[in-house]
Amino acid sequence: MRVRFRHVYRGAGRAYPERRRCTREGAEAGPPGRDSRRHGGPAPRRNVPTCSRRDNRAPQAALQCARMRSLVLIGHGSHLNGESALAVYRYAELIRERGLYDEVIEGYWKEEPSLRQVLKTTASTDVTVIPLFISEGYFTEVVIPRELGLGHQGPVPPGGVARVIGGRTVRYTLPYGVHPSMTDVILARAREVLPDATAEDTALIVLGHGTTRNENSNKIVYHNAELLRQGGQFAEVHALFLDEDPKVGTWPEVVKAPRVVVVPFFASEGWHTLETIPEDMGLSGEVTVFPENPAGAQTVYYARPVGTHPRVADVILHLAEEASGAAGAGGDLERGHEHAWQVFLKQAQVGLRMGEVLIRPDSGVFEMRHALDEGLPGGDLKTLVTPEGVRDHIRFDDGGDHRPVHTLRNLPRGWRAVLSDHDLRRAVHYLYPAVVEETYAHTCHALRATPWPTTARRQTGIYARVQKATPEQVEHVAGDICKSCLRTRLWAGHKLPKTFLDGVPGGIPCAEACTLLVAEIREEVAGKRGQGAGHSHD
Repeated sequence: MRVRFRHVYRGAGRAYPERRRCTREGAEAGPPGRDSRRHGGPAPRRNVPTCSRRDNRAPQAALQCARMRSLVLIGHGSHLNGESALAVYRYAELIRERGLYDEVIEGYWKEEPSLRQVLKTTASTDVTVIPLFISEGYFTEVVIPRELGLGHQGPVPPGGVARVIGGRTVRYTLPYGVHPSMTDVILARAREVLPDATAEDTALIVLGHGTTRNENSNKIVYHNAELLRQGGQFAEVHALFLDEDPKVGTWPEVVKAPRVVVVPFFASEGWHTLETIPEDMGLSGEVTVFPENPAGAQTVYYARPVGTHPRVADVILHLAEEASGAAGAGGDLERGHEHAWQVFLKQAQVGLRMGEVLIRPDSGVFEMRHALDEGLPGGDLKTLVTPEGVRDHIRFDDGGDHRPVHTLRNLPRGWRAVLSDHDLRRAVHYLYPAVVEETYAHTCHALRATPWPTTARRQTGIYARVQKATPEQVEHVAGDICKSCLRTRLWAGHKLPKTFLDGVPGGIPCAEACTLLVAEIREEVAGKRGQGAGHSHD
């Protein structure tokens, strides 16, 4: 029997002091009622000259200038499992509350905003990117740098990699899982599930994913296991893996202690932690008794993954501050990004249809609802009042299925959001990630489309197979997937003369094939599409 596990978050990390903000002396304050952050970022100020720390003509004013910083957290995401992104959301919220960065934004490999889009959604010219991965490996050394356009492949140095991309200074760090303090997080997870674990009768299994694609993937698991072994708090400490030897299924032959704590060294809850690991180990719940193992009766205590522990927020912040060039860093408001949102807000102030939603001003705030719910009394709809509420509600369609691509025409109905202009920006970002920025760029003839052959050539690993797809196969799969999407395929040569900013609700550009389409084309080439393989490309 397959058992599906569901864990919850508890606790919070320690508080950090508020980062000071300042403006040029005599600068005019922003409009009343606007919060100082969007996505955690600053509210726009009209008629305020932009000051720069590089302006040597006015050193005092430059010193008083607010230095903007954006933090981007990168998760894997999933085309199938809506729970995969929860840890990233949680850490973004914890860090946002501490006020150390002007904005904190999430980005994903398998969800939106995608790795190809996420830098466009940052308001600052100073961006630090933290991969929320548990170890160094294929994704952190190949996929993420490639998709972000960093021009770097291979191991990331201790101080990270810094590049200037599209006018933004971008710092890319090591994954949080290799930080030295993660050993303490493993121990904390073990103590949660078995507080009275002792060196006399308790073994610890640090369970990693493992991969044959990158030899660095397992090093951090072995390293932490060795540190915990030296700590002497357990009778045995073992490093086991899902996809390489020694595999997790061998644990009854390897472990001798009567009590066994298993801590998944994974970044988030997902398919592996909820299904694969319990199935491979024969677990029936958080505590499972095995009366007839080779070493005698044993009880297994299954902990939550380390990547969902609140202390990880502290680890992320340490990595960000340790990044090369981060000390004293700060940027300016990215003008193209700000112009895009100002144009959007101007349209929203007179009423706007955008994709499947209606946005209208209402007594000093904005109401947003599904266009098909136009005219329904507000009392008949679920009322949402925060951007996070909108985010969590629209992640699933009316049938309860996960929506990894937000511009598919499956937005749930039966809700309305009542939001300030500040919160409207964040809510729209969650609703249609990168759509405002890319649509504005398209209207300015500044959005570059990436043709399918270029996207295909960029793929590596299991996705390199898409390079063999014929034009007919690509068009066949795109016809199935893209016909349900609001976007117009610029990457396929389609034209979009007008956008939702011009009053055409469905006018949204698609500059590049999304990861869902890439995955489906891979399945088509492999001859597996439509066979219920499901998670094979997730």
